[in-house]
Amino acid sequence: MTPSYDIAIVGAGAAGLAAGIFAAETARTVGRSLRIVLLDSARKIGAKILVSGGGRCNVTHEKISPEDFNGAQNIIRNILAAFDERATVRWFESLGVPLKHEETGKLFPVSDSARTVLTALLRRCAELGVSILTEHQVSAVEYTRATVGSEATFTLQHRHGLVSARRVIMATGGRSLPRTGSDGTGWQIVRRLGHAVTDTFPALVPLLLREEMFHTELAGLSLPVELSTFAEGKLLDRRTGSLLWTHFGISGPVVMDASRHWIRAHAANQSPELRCQFLPSQNFEHIEKWLMDTAISRPRVSVGKILTERLPDRLSAMLVRVASIPPSTLLSQLSRTQRRTLVHTLTSFSFPVECDRGWNFAEVTAGGVPLPEIDYRTMESRIVPGLYLIGEMLDCDGRIGGFNFQWAWATGYLAGRACGVWPAP
Repeated sequence: MTPSYDIAIVGAGAAGLAAGIFAAETARTVGRSLRIVLLDSARKIGAKILVSGGGRCNVTHEKISPEDFNGAQNIIRNILAAFDERATVRWFESLGVPLKHEETGKLFPVSDSARTVLTALLRRCAELGVSILTEHQVSAVEYTRATVGSEATFTLQHRHGLVSARRVIMATGGRSLPRTGSDGTGWQIVRRLGHAVTDTFPALVPLLLREEMFHTELAGLSLPVELSTFAEGKLLDRRTGSLLWTHFGISGPVVMDASRHWIRAHAANQSPELRCQFLPSQNFEHIEKWLMDTAISRPRVSVGKILTERLPDRLSAMLVRVASIPPSTLLSQLSRTQRRTLVHTLTSFSFPVECDRGWNFAEVTAGGVPLPEIDYRTMESRIVPGLYLIGEMLDCDGRIGGFNFQWAWATGYLAGRACGVWPAP
């Protein structure tokens, strides 16, 4: 006999666990007891939670706004308003996981351990009687429409057989970090049910530079910069943050955030360009004036020496080399052409990006099911009644810093609460 549930949640990551908890808690408040099951392909639950934030789990950010996300802004705004960052803090405190603020605005568990977060979520599921079935990868979901005398039902085919459910919440994630179980299967399932899925590509991912670049000589060096992404000569994105030089290219928060824009333009054959301003908040004119004034006040200072006063030594040496100026050249002896070449190098350095580092290193997926295909008040599909879509399956991705976890909690809250009160008593 096929096991039957009131709610089947496909995927037991952050969004799926949240949905299961909120569904059970909501049902309890109205005096009901629902049969809820989470089905996950992994042998152990929560791999992506455990590796996030360097193993500390960046649960959310102290200030969340729709502008921190890419996607349909009006819909994102309504979803975030239903369960904001303050609600997340209160919720985790109720689970026994107090959070702490860091200077960057990121919120982490006081324990500094992602295991604390996962343990609390799993413990709450157990307390509420929410079942979790591991190694139960769902390969298909069939929908049987309601007829006279019977209600609509879903049949889920998984690795070991079938289960039926009155409501299904799809929380399978995207394709980022496939070693944690994200393989894009959920999109195949909802496509067969009538949903569209936009082109998908890695986001929040390091970028590889061409071999002729000097990045290997700067590996391990980190500094604040301003990055601008252009496509066909038009500005797509501009942001400031920390850049990390690596043996393969560039990484760090500012690169991770900018990556989606470069990747998307590259996929569209729009010849993207990533330009770097190594002295943020200083434009061409400011820097040229600084060099000219310094040449007058300190005529014996060399070009190499003056740059090391504002930039790391290794980087200064490389940028002088790129500008084809001997580092021992006195600043006062620079020609106008040399000085302007140096300023251009400092303010508009073009990174020779080869490609991104791929799904294995992407923290999130860009693209997915278009947000207009769901009801933002409940996360219910506008195409298949009783089907709910949450988390990374949707065409919404946030910047680095806890924003994508906030999206998981918020969408899980809305879907869980909606399923927990259905049908109305």
